[in-house]
Amino acid sequence: MALVNNTMIIRRQLISRLAQLIRQKELSKIIDRIPLELAPRNMEAQRRCCIFKERAIARYKTFPLLGFIPNDEDDELITLSQLVEDACQREKPSSKILTVVDEACSNCVKVNYVVTNLCKGCVASPCYMNCPKSAIHFNRNGQAEIDHEKCVNCGICQKACPYHSIVYVPVPCEESCPVGAISKDENGNERIDDEKCIYCGKCVNACPFGSIFEISHIIDIFRAMEIGEKVIALPAPSIMGQYREPMSKIATALKNLGFHDVIEVAEGATITTNNESVELQEKLNEGQLFMTTSCCPSYVQAVEKHMPGVKPFVSHTKSPMYYAAEIAREKYPDAKLVFIGPCIAKRKEAQQDPNIDFIMTFEEVDAFFDGFNIRVSDQEMSKLETIDHESRNYGQSGGVAAAVLARDLKVDVNEMKINGINKKSMALLKSFAKGRATANFIEVMACEGGCVGGPSANVDAVKGRKQLDASIKQCYSD
Repeated sequence: MALVNNTMIIRRQLISRLAQLIRQKELSKIIDRIPLELAPRNMEAQRRCCIFKERAIARYKTFPLLGFIPNDEDDELITLSQLVEDACQREKPSSKILTVVDEACSNCVKVNYVVTNLCKGCVASPCYMNCPKSAIHFNRNGQAEIDHEKCVNCGICQKACPYHSIVYVPVPCEESCPVGAISKDENGNERIDDEKCIYCGKCVNACPFGSIFEISHIIDIFRAMEIGEKVIALPAPSIMGQYREPMSKIATALKNLGFHDVIEVAEGATITTNNESVELQEKLNEGQLFMTTSCCPSYVQAVEKHMPGVKPFVSHTKSPMYYAAEIAREKYPDAKLVFIGPCIAKRKEAQQDPNIDFIMTFEEVDAFFDGFNIRVSDQEMSKLETIDHESRNYGQSGGVAAAVLARDLKVDVNEMKINGINKKSMALLKSFAKGRATANFIEVMACEGGCVGGPSANVDAVKGRKQLDASIKQCYSD
């Protein structure tokens, strides 16, 4: 997602400042001053009650960037510098993927329907007459009011009001979640249920207060570099949609960030395409109704947790990350491998992949470029492996299907693209599993636009797709 609101900018500023301190080797020394830098004494509180609240929120937002969960804090007096020391001593990052920073959460009131002052107190009173729970009454001014102890949020009153004076007020993070994985606890704070979560990341950018964070691996990655380990970058194909520069310059920028080598995940995409095309032919020849792709980890999680009936129709072929990691591990047996992408769900997939050590998002990489004073446009061109253009096109909706169909298939294929996981697309897939399939090869991407529209991307999906197309065109015209 592009930087389209202030919460994203603040998150980016925090990461960039951490990157700057890592570059200067002053992280432990200065990190405790970051909340003061973001909310200095002479600054008016931007949205909070006071600068002290602003500072507290900045402090707790730094926890997940250091790889810690704020709610697990045992000692409220622990310093950020001590957390840095603890982070540098851990053997592996936290298994947690997402967290809610309670101090930043506004505890959105769970009241979905509200009567505004546009109410005319009309004689017809259709809101009152049609409410199935008798939850509407009238105040002394004759205007309607909703008794939220009785209201069941059915929305009948809103539809009935001739003046449109009743509005629907969502809880943004809950509203964005396609699987109902985020809800309030007994204290009114939002909590993410890992048993339901598919790590699509929609809630991260939906929260207007920026209270939902990934548990980052950036300290682990740069600690490994600092102690002299070889750290290999595995950038996803969609990274070519993040910049106007060619992949050869992006690779050089990653090396200047400290990565020993860069191995494109597009190399793994070629293997995925080969295996998936063979599997598709086998499944259709065996009489299977349809087969879906399997390279989107958020979709895989949705199947595992919410659509078990669809599981027999999901390809067994591994993702491009998996195969690229095998290539990298064979070349660098003792190195640390870092997948770089726009996807939060890749953190979950990486936990199940013995070859992937860490995950770094496009947002984090770009903030580190900023903190390390690296401009991609200024870089020299690195020599890259020869990779077909279909494999580099995996990062956008339709890319995987196009790559498979470009193979010499011996079966008739009627493909379909599901561009975004939501309740409607999940219901469609469930109906296909019950024998109502209208296509026999289905590409599923959890993010609209494909990976270029991922929750941790730096540009929006439209711009990302244009830049990816331009970058691929340039790559194969040189």
